[in-house]
Amino acid sequence: MLMKNCHHQMGGFALTTVAWLLCCISIGLPQWQVWHYEDPVILKPTVAFVGIWRTCIFHTDSNSSNNRLCHQYSYRDSFVPLYIRINQHLLLVSSFLGLFGKITTIIALSNVSMGRVRRNATCNPFSLSGILNIIASSFLYLAVLFNYIAIVRKWRVSFPPSFHMPSHPHTQKMGSAMALAIIAAVFFLLSGTICLSSNLGKSPHSKI
Repeated sequence: MLMKNCHHQMGGFALTTVAWLLCCISIGLPQWQVWHYEDPVILKPTVAFVGIWRTCIFHTDSNSSNNRLCHQYSYRDSFVPLYIRINQHLLLVSSFLGLFGKITTIIALSNVSMGRVRRNATCNPFSLSGILNIIASSFLYLAVLFNYIAIVRKWRVSFPPSFHMPSHPHTQKMGSAMALAIIAAVFFLLSGTICLSSNLGKSPHSKI
């Protein structure tokens, strides 16, 4: 039966699911860039997370407890630099492509389990989901690349005065959200490769 040949595709579906979840989590986290600078108001060392949709600032008070203050922004805000605007679109498109990839994989698995795919079929029922996953992986890689270049070249972000943040920090590094996006991109790529390499119709046991 064809379902005996679908174990790899089910593994690909699991990878797609994990990749999509990691992609969505990375979009919501502000830890794309970690800034270290001296706050111009309190004149103390400060840590800030600069994300795709928000920035969070951490202050340490006299009781050694961290106080977090977050500022939301969108692509409509004029101070948002071009690379963040591009990353906003890339990550949103990646999440939608990953979701559609999951749906098409479920449909393909359902067709195989219901016997709607013939043994000698030349069309790969998982090809569409594989293509969607690989495109999602490419967009995630681009978002990570733009963010990495921004860190290395120390691109400025002209935050409004209400944020009490400098345009560029003393030091900055990659955050955990960027690492999650890299893992998601790898999983999307692996899942897409598995789906495109499906060979259900040319099994050596298919001849009677």
